[in-house]
Amino acid sequence: MERRSFFKRKRIFVVWMFVLSLFTSFSFSNIVYGKPNSFVQWEVEKEEEKEETNQKEASTQEVLQLDAPSYLLMEETTGQIICEKNSDEMRSPASITKVMTLILIFDALESGKIQLTDEVTTSAHAKSMGGSQVFLEEGEVQTVETLIKCIVVASGNDASVAMAEYIAGSEEAFVKMMNERAEGLSMKETHFVDCCGLTEDEQHYSSAKDVAIMSRELSLKYPKIHEYASIWQEDITHVTKQGSKPFTLSNTNKLIRHYQGATGLKTGSTSKAKFCLTATAERNGIKLISVVMGAPDSKARVRDSSKLLDYGFANCVVYEDTEGIKNLPKVLVAQGMKKEVALKATEPFRYVFVNGKKGEITTELEVKKKIKAPVKMGQELGVLHYKVDGKEIGSVLLTAKENIEKMSYKISFLRIIEQYISL
Repeated sequence: MERRSFFKRKRIFVVWMFVLSLFTSFSFSNIVYGKPNSFVQWEVEKEEEKEETNQKEASTQEVLQLDAPSYLLMEETTGQIICEKNSDEMRSPASITKVMTLILIFDALESGKIQLTDEVTTSAHAKSMGGSQVFLEEGEVQTVETLIKCIVVASGNDASVAMAEYIAGSEEAFVKMMNERAEGLSMKETHFVDCCGLTEDEQHYSSAKDVAIMSRELSLKYPKIHEYASIWQEDITHVTKQGSKPFTLSNTNKLIRHYQGATGLKTGSTSKAKFCLTATAERNGIKLISVVMGAPDSKARVRDSSKLLDYGFANCVVYEDTEGIKNLPKVLVAQGMKKEVALKATEPFRYVFVNGKKGEITTELEVKKKIKAPVKMGQELGVLHYKVDGKEIGSVLLTAKENIEKMSYKISFLRIIEQYISL
């Protein structure tokens, strides 16, 4: 009897071991073979995508045939890069540096720290600046708005330093602010030493990609810059102890006069940087930013910028969702003064196809079915996803369109009575 019981227990043990071995084998096969295969597939897809991008860039470079060793073309509203070459390469930016100087000036205007009508006194240090200048004299007073024009139109180094000192107290303190702002914009290949780009210090550098990033920040956040950047010529008046005399500001960006749709932005040139230009232009609702760095001469930077912008306008097709964000469902509200709340998109969705053709875009709505009161206007309640061929190309946050207060006990009781009576 005991012997049969022993063999019975042994058989049960063997069966359990067999089942356990099958489970372990199955699990182990998933761990050892399944994930690496997925990883390998992911790696292959990434390599194929990289190869496709490289081929596209090589093809674009062959078509454009630019002289500049480093360039980038970006669609402004989305920040999408259309084409590029050596865009991460750190180079001397020359007076393109002033784009960041202008960002900080407009930051100060927006915060109320300074006003356009404020009067700024030129220091000896500001007057001593060489290179491109508007010939400010020590002690000369100009308004903030006039100095902005001197910086944007004539690329005045003296005007840049005068504004830096007015905002931060010294150029050194202002440069620290410039580097902090650059870091906030994730400009990874940028470091500033001065506020005007006159320096040839090795520690003063940027890249075509970073220049595009700060140009986009300036253009999008402070569109008023284009009012100044599109001035071809304008007279200012120097008022000093010797009397007053007119001085004509002439735009250093020749695209303003010779390229259809040009709206800015900033030139730069030194013996080290050679010839640089970050240009903005708009046609038929498409806004582009082109950055050219290290061109051999001033004509080459204008020619290269024109080619980039022409390529962008010829190949960009804009998709903007105006209907999908209007026809949004409502979200049920529990214990609220209203039973449901309408949704609102935080911004319109815009995407640029860069191959000259508009792809088929599908949407996928991800939204909460029901929420508890109180509801605050602007409260995030969902996301509208946009996809092309199953791949997400962007999304828009959906928020509550209004405030909805929580229902009081009295109103809650009355509603229960209403529901009972309606039965």
